[in-house]
Amino acid sequence: MSPETPSTQTPAPQPSQGRPRDGQRMRRRDPNALSEDGFRETVVAINRVSKTVKGGKRFSFSALVVIGDGAGTVGSGLGKAREVQSSIQKGNAQARKNLIKFALVGDTIPHEILAKFGSGKVWMKPAAPGTGVIAGGGVRAVLEAGGIKNILTKSLGSNNCFNVVGATMECLKRLRTSEATAKLRGK
Repeated sequence: MSPETPSTQTPAPQPSQGRPRDGQRMRRRDPNALSEDGFRETVVAINRVSKTVKGGKRFSFSALVVIGDGAGTVGSGLGKAREVQSSIQKGNAQARKNLIKFALVGDTIPHEILAKFGSGKVWMKPAAPGTGVIAGGGVRAVLEAGGIKNILTKSLGSNNCFNVVGATMECLKRLRTSEATAKLRGK
């Protein structure tokens, strides 16, 4: 009989714990996880910013965070800090301060709308049930956090996610139901 040789299994590769690259977009691991107060948090983008100083370079991070309850309330915030986790926490706190409620008709928006923020423009149109969320990047993050299930969107102008998220929030602020419009007109 030959002596047994120990098995030579290589350990599984560990995920990289390094910093995100410039302009790298990140999302949380479980997008359906709700916090203790019922809000879903999504990290839309993390940017690494470097400042050249006498001794070399200093790095800091800015994080764009979107939160929503899935029922017509959504907020966005920008956090800046020397560490990624701190910038995400600051962005979350800023988003909670900037919460807005918007009008929903079923699981879509009440009417077509176009809004601008900075150099970013976003166009939205209500869609029939079963269409889904036809949106990309920052627009999708805001709409899913707000609880919209069927919508058509187009991002015009800038593709900078900070401006696109701002334009999406501006669209949602301007939404009105037909009942609210009739009430304003005195009918």
